[in-house]
Amino acid sequence: MKKKIILLGPYPPPYGGVSIYISTLFDFLTDRVYLWTYGDREIHGPNVHFMKDKRRDIVPLLLREGRGARIADCTHFLIEYPSALVPIWRIIKRFLGFDWVKIIQDGSLPSRYESFSLFRRMLFRMAVRSVDEFVTLNEELKTWLRDDIGVTQKVSVIKGLFPIPFHDAETPLPAVMEGVLKPFLVRRKKVCSIGVFIPEYGFAHIAEAVQRLRSETGEDIGLLLLDGDFATEEEYKSEVLRGRDWIIVLKNVAHLKVFQVLKRSDVFARGFGLESYGLSRVEAIWCGLPVIATRAGETRGMLLYDFGDVEELTAQLKRALSEDRSQETRKWAARYQMEAEENLSAIIAKLGVEES
Repeated sequence: MKKKIILLGPYPPPYGGVSIYISTLFDFLTDRVYLWTYGDREIHGPNVHFMKDKRRDIVPLLLREGRGARIADCTHFLIEYPSALVPIWRIIKRFLGFDWVKIIQDGSLPSRYESFSLFRRMLFRMAVRSVDEFVTLNEELKTWLRDDIGVTQKVSVIKGLFPIPFHDAETPLPAVMEGVLKPFLVRRKKVCSIGVFIPEYGFAHIAEAVQRLRSETGEDIGLLLLDGDFATEEEYKSEVLRGRDWIIVLKNVAHLKVFQVLKRSDVFARGFGLESYGLSRVEAIWCGLPVIATRAGETRGMLLYDFGDVEELTAQLKRALSEDRSQETRKWAARYQMEAEENLSAIIAKLGVEES
């Protein structure tokens, strides 16, 4: 008897890396898996169960439909930010006999684990012992699980890059979005970045680098910040935007619409210092843009700088805006496309999804 395959995790909006991972994977596997999800906007469809309150709804849902299933877990409340739900999940798992495949995407987990309280570490260890199999997005997370945490279960590395249906991304942008973009599109040079307004995502560094380059060159350079809106520090946001009318902010841009925005920019900068993979970096390359990125996660074919080094970032930004990197970008775009198809095949096999 074949197992029921369940994808468990957030669905956009908000548009963070995990929710995009879940939504993209479900788009490819809609008729072959079930989706248990949550997010800011309720969704419906065949094989979809939306949880309005994920921590409260997950237990009865498991009891009704989880027996003997294979659950691919991309949530944050059992491992990444372990909660009191962990012992309940563990008891129900023993009772129902489902397989737990934990997909870890959070590159900040190893550093955050060091500051966990004793109670949270206990919950974390309890959860880790109950996982049947791990999937991580990079070798660093796998090594940490093996060497630091002492995980003995199988750990597979499957990057979170999947093919993108570009034909679905060609519909016109909404009129309201076009209106917001207009002041950005008339700039002589256009820099785009994706993240959220908290220090770890480096918006302040990118804004400072653009400001330095504007002063140094006298060029009219605009900066567009695509805000995933899953976390915000208002004071930090105010500091980034204060006195900089050349910065435009767009919030919760649908994933496929991001490609249209990227294609109308000249350079993409990604300032996150704890990248586990860096999906947006590769998507920008697919859109033909030179990419400037921190030395974290995926870095091939990109101009690199150390997180927080605004001087180095400014130099790389100047280089990206002045050099023709189109040939190298096309080469890496083709390479990443091939790898995306391989990743999709690998995760399908890992989850045990039958061929359509």
